[in-house]
Amino acid sequence: MNGKLLNIREATKFLGVSVDTLRRWDKSGKLVAVRKPGGTHRYYAIKDLEMFSSDLIKLANEWALSGKEISPDLYCSNSAVFQTKLMRMQDEMLVLGKERGLVSLMGAVAGEIGNNSYDHNLGNWPDVPGVFFGYDIQKGTIVLADRGLGILKTLSRVKPSLISHEEAVRAAFTETISGRAPEKRGNGLKFVRKIIAQNPISLSFQTGDVELQIEKESGDLRIVKTKDKIQGCLAIIKF
Repeated sequence: MNGKLLNIREATKFLGVSVDTLRRWDKSGKLVAVRKPGGTHRYYAIKDLEMFSSDLIKLANEWALSGKEISPDLYCSNSAVFQTKLMRMQDEMLVLGKERGLVSLMGAVAGEIGNNSYDHNLGNWPDVPGVFFGYDIQKGTIVLADRGLGILKTLSRVKPSLISHEEAVRAAFTETISGRAPEKRGNGLKFVRKIIAQNPISLSFQTGDVELQIEKESGDLRIVKTKDKIQGCLAIIKF
């Protein structure tokens, strides 16, 4: 650990995560490794690890896994606080010169995901209520997380045939499931998928032991297994 590059095991100690987690982040593009010419081993620049270690993604991931106390600036204890911060984010995007149409879309996508957390966990939060909500407009990143019931437990109440997190998250993004009152008001995560399919926005959405990915301007779903299992949901929006 002298200077420029750390190997993958040194990087795990630096960040406090597993080798499998680093490999998954490399594959998904969250934290891309460096490979020496002709080599296959992963290396990481210290400056990249330092930047990532203070990143919203890492903070949200830690909170989703542990529920430890976070900054009030990143925590929305109820939907009213969330809506206020959502409006503030949109105002800041406009001040920074983001196109009004994109600002509206980002407000709609983040709003739908955040509102989902409150709608489907109302009165049923397992431990810490509320939502992690942070954004970095310069980097084009919005991160939301909750420690709620998760997609599988939520949907299995009205669709008992769902037995895995993969089945549940696929259903959440593709099916209209009767009996879910909030869906009567909107179109839930299917609405999110539709927006991403038509715009330069990408989404990584983790629940339980799976991560669903939707690339920019694509409605295709890619679902991969994760080693870290989270109780609720973690969403990373890139624009």
